[in-house]
Amino acid sequence: MENGGYVGWGLYYLGKLLGAGIAMGIGAIGPGLGEGQVGAHAMDAMARQPELAGTIRTNMILADAIAETTGLYSLVVALILLFVLP
Repeated sequence: MENGGYVGWGLYYLGKLLGAGIAMGIGAIGPGLGEGQVGAHAMDAMARQPELAGTIRTNMILADAIAETTGLYSLVVALILLFVLP
């Protein structure tokens, strides 16, 4: 009876930590790929049209910020899983 309680809490914390890790790990893949694509295409565009480098850089930073939001959402979900749930 007593060991079943310990095993239950152990499985609960295992699921909680595993879920937070998976949420953050998978959630970081998308922003990483997206920011890499944005940066690569922005550098390509700047190389082709150097006179528009300022405008392209501004748009690249805006696009990187938008791509990063999914990573921040995953971080929030992981923190909720870790600290808010009982």
